[in-house]
Amino acid sequence: MTWLLSGCSADSQSIEREAQTNQTYINLIDEWHREREAKLKAPDGWLTLAGLYWLQEGENTFGSGAGHDLTFPAGKIPGNAGVITLEDDRVSTSIAKGVEVLLNGRPVKEVSLFGPGLDTIPQLTHGSLTWFVIKRGDKYGIRLRDLENDALIHFKGITRFPVNAAWRVEAKLEPHPTPKQIPITNIVGQTTLRDSPGTLVFELDGRQHRLDALMEGEELFIVFADKTNGLETYGAGRYLYAEKPRPDGTTILDFNKSINPPCDFVSYATCPLPPRQNLLTVSVEAGEKSYGEYSR
Repeated sequence: MTWLLSGCSADSQSIEREAQTNQTYINLIDEWHREREAKLKAPDGWLTLAGLYWLQEGENTFGSGAGHDLTFPAGKIPGNAGVITLEDDRVSTSIAKGVEVLLNGRPVKEVSLFGPGLDTIPQLTHGSLTWFVIKRGDKYGIRLRDLENDALIHFKGITRFPVNAAWRVEAKLEPHPTPKQIPITNIVGQTTLRDSPGTLVFELDGRQHRLDALMEGEELFIVFADKTNGLETYGAGRYLYAEKPRPDGTTILDFNKSINPPCDFVSYATCPLPPRQNLLTVSVEAGEKSYGEYSR
């Protein structure tokens, strides 16, 4: 009897340790998610995106009034705010008389916004608005942020699947034998070639799966689709980041950290879409569910 009681106590302790370990993991993912939402709400977060305007060669007028090439939100800037000029690969701006636009806190009237010789991309501000140049393929645009944007003010938090450690798997990177670029199409229909260090190979439910990875800074970036898309998750797939592989080629894919593309929250992002080979044949019931109100 003593031996049996002793055995039960050991089993209970083991179960308790496992429960504590699991709760610690859940807490870590919850904290990671709080930080993720904080970044979305930051002044440079995706929820502040309020406009994306593609430039035509030559002069592009901008302001909140009707008839401009770039119509900024009403009530946020004067009706006629100035001109943004695209000449080949250079973008510059002239601000209209009587309109105060700031660069690094100082009023400006004429300034280069993009082109050779610029180490950084200038960001102009007026009231709650900030705007700057982006380049996608051979197109140049003005990205507009608003600290009073509706998507930010009415943000309601992101619903997630329950955290489950079973969706945290080890993957091995199979490097491409030679440097390789893979075509990635974004939500506005542009296709660009992106550097891919290799293919991540891993198992889920006893079956092998493969995902081509991209490089983004010091991390692996994975754009993937699965059978939950369009049902419980965003229809155009989700994103996942992973650490660079260890010397043995392995890394961790934690699908509990699967996130929605910015396009699930706002209409002015240029989100990359999953390449055909990154369609998983399983339902990844982990990570973020579709935001809903702003999904499309």
